[in-house]
Amino acid sequence: MAPDIAHTGKYRLRQEDIIRSAVPVLNQKGVKGMTLAEVAARLKVGPTGIIYYFASKEDLAAACFLKAIEAYNRLIDEAAKGSTAEQRLAILVRRFFEFRRDVATGAADPIAVFNHVRALKDATVNDAYINMFRRLRALFTPNPPAKIDRPVINARTHHILSQLIWAVVWLAQYDPEDFRRAGDRMLDILKRGVGVKGCVWAPRFLSVPAALATEEVSHETFLRAATELINEQGYLGASVAKISARLNVTKGSFYYHNEAKDDLVVACFERTVDIMRAAQRAADQPAETGLDRLCSTSAALVEFQVSGAAPLLRAAALTSAPEAVRAQLIMKFDRVSGYFAAVISDGIADGSIRPVDANICAQMITGMLDAAAELGVWAGGLTPSQAGGAFLQPLFEGMRARARSA
Repeated sequence: MAPDIAHTGKYRLRQEDIIRSAVPVLNQKGVKGMTLAEVAARLKVGPTGIIYYFASKEDLAAACFLKAIEAYNRLIDEAAKGSTAEQRLAILVRRFFEFRRDVATGAADPIAVFNHVRALKDATVNDAYINMFRRLRALFTPNPPAKIDRPVINARTHHILSQLIWAVVWLAQYDPEDFRRAGDRMLDILKRGVGVKGCVWAPRFLSVPAALATEEVSHETFLRAATELINEQGYLGASVAKISARLNVTKGSFYYHNEAKDDLVVACFERTVDIMRAAQRAADQPAETGLDRLCSTSAALVEFQVSGAAPLLRAAALTSAPEAVRAQLIMKFDRVSGYFAAVISDGIADGSIRPVDANICAQMITGMLDAAAELGVWAGGLTPSQAGGAFLQPLFEGMRARARSA
């Protein structure tokens, strides 16, 4: 029997209502923290009113992510109308900021952010995300393809996508009517880079202190396990039980080495900030220009992330942390970003960096450092130094940068 068309239409509309209500919960609490009961409460229905349409919270989260991927694919479709890579980039960025303005003003539905997409482990979502990445990559792949290794092209695509994803974070500092101007300033940096004409990507080697490697269970090993889990599954996905299981120890061992989970999270974040500040201070001495300091710090931290020696905690993973913890940690992270803004201003003053919006540029660098945690997924096969260059070089030299084969 053919399905009732009216019922099917109402069914789909109700699904859209549920997804619309679930997105803010998913963005705030992640896959692990979202509950069907909380989504149902926003719709003023019981949990069974959700289960009729989505059998589990994982099914609902998958629907939210697929809707977000559809939104990005529409932007990519628009960008594909450009005749050159530069035109396609301009269309992509401007349409993205217009969309974010519409979301902020209520003219468009909010979409899920991809901070916790890895925690879902859904094959359909994973395949859709990879296909979206490939379509984005095609916008900027030379035709005919140049002799550039695929990992290098992937790293540059990850660079562009990570800037769009991170922009959602810093756009909260702007009024919706200023989104277009902010987007144009980000686009200017993506197209032309931050360095003056003729600058060359040549970072100095910096020694960044890593955590002590140890095979014994210690506070340091708990820091590493917690950081990895929070990066993968968000704050709520990194339970005491999962952290302990990753180290093959008991909960009792966890509490022997740590007072509480929140204390461990704070320690993870403070360790990350300490490492980032150490790289910044190392770049200060000796340094001739602001551009040199910026290049060297960025390269050192990206290589540190890719090396796998000791992961840095992703700021994006803290969106699901309790407000009291999140506010404290984000404030410290903002100080790191503030340093980058000051260095950019110094570079503009000494003539090594062209006039750009220092605050937006600092956020772009911060976002790239955050996204470097997944660089190995998209640009596997590159050494840490090669990966850092492929990922960061376009930010300093712009689209004119010639990708170097690995």
